[in-house]
Amino acid sequence: MKNNKRITRVLIGVCIFCLGLTGCNQSTNVPSYLKGYEDNYKENPRTAALKWFREAEFGMFIHYGLFSLTEGYWGDIHSKPAEWVQLRAKIRPDEYAKLADKFTAENFDADMITDLAINAGMKYINITTRHHDGFCLFDSEYTDFKSTNSAAKRDLVAELAEQCHKKGLGLFFYYSHGRDWRHPHSPNRDQWGGNPKPDYDTPVESYKYGEEHDLQLYVEFMKNQITELLTNYGPVAGIWLDGRAVPSSRPEKRHELKIQELYDHIHSLQPQVLVSYKQGVLGTEDFKAPERHFTGKSDVPLELCNTMQPYAWGYDRDNDIGHKTADEVMEMLKETKAKNANLLFNIGPLPDGSVFPDDITTLTEVGKRLKNN
Repeated sequence: MKNNKRITRVLIGVCIFCLGLTGCNQSTNVPSYLKGYEDNYKENPRTAALKWFREAEFGMFIHYGLFSLTEGYWGDIHSKPAEWVQLRAKIRPDEYAKLADKFTAENFDADMITDLAINAGMKYINITTRHHDGFCLFDSEYTDFKSTNSAAKRDLVAELAEQCHKKGLGLFFYYSHGRDWRHPHSPNRDQWGGNPKPDYDTPVESYKYGEEHDLQLYVEFMKNQITELLTNYGPVAGIWLDGRAVPSSRPEKRHELKIQELYDHIHSLQPQVLVSYKQGVLGTEDFKAPERHFTGKSDVPLELCNTMQPYAWGYDRDNDIGHKTADEVMEMLKETKAKNANLLFNIGPLPDGSVFPDDITTLTEVGKRLKNN
């Protein structure tokens, strides 16, 4: 049965890959999002991708996962940002995992989301394939904690990839690297800073501590999952790593995470893929992607990230009032363009996967104004 599932994933990956190319001969065609950059691609795929990225200007960020179901609250504890509720409320992994039984994603519509992005003038989409809680929105061979095992029984990454490739949108994969609040061998608090795991009052039985803890098992786990993302979902525009505070907290130990080896592995699988680790960890990243307000200059392409909600990235019912208006988004686009940067603008879908109505109104209006200008 396991081999059959693997064969099915490979076949799906091949189909999506073909959708993502402008034809079936990879040697003479480029990923659909790089249409118009064919000559650059033939010379150097990553150079072509960097040129495209510098000219893209506007992308959609999607924070969606089990944390969306909490709506920013766990009991009477309100977490800011909402997707950090497991850490803020000290929810134990087994208790948090029960949310998967309620994760239906019944109104997550990749066709609608990609149309919304295109109509808004966006050139790419970045989705949280796996956030700090460890829950995956894709069908991974290396964990049972995934959307295909949830009430949804769906591979949301596959659905989004199909639509992006069909419509010529670049597809980026957010992946939590420095933090995993579920994996037994991910960085522990006694060795790393940067909130690698919640500060529970008593030890978690599933976590490994002391001599039983083997960070390299986690490093291999991440490499295997990123390999899946770059193998089963067609051409990928970028891998967007998060959890930078953890490796940055112990510079003398960060080599244990084998970050450069991961970058090299990513580029070996798909040479056009751009790699980011927020503001950068090693200095060898293809672009920087700091949150919200950024001052200074960057020697590599720059992407500034901000939210449709007042603050939270994942849906927060406390943020229902105050979503950005079209005027505010246009001003943000003006500011990022002045800095020669892209704007990666985030939506936090509602628990059922639907897009907040005000966000649809705003992005639709932004698209109209950009088209008129």
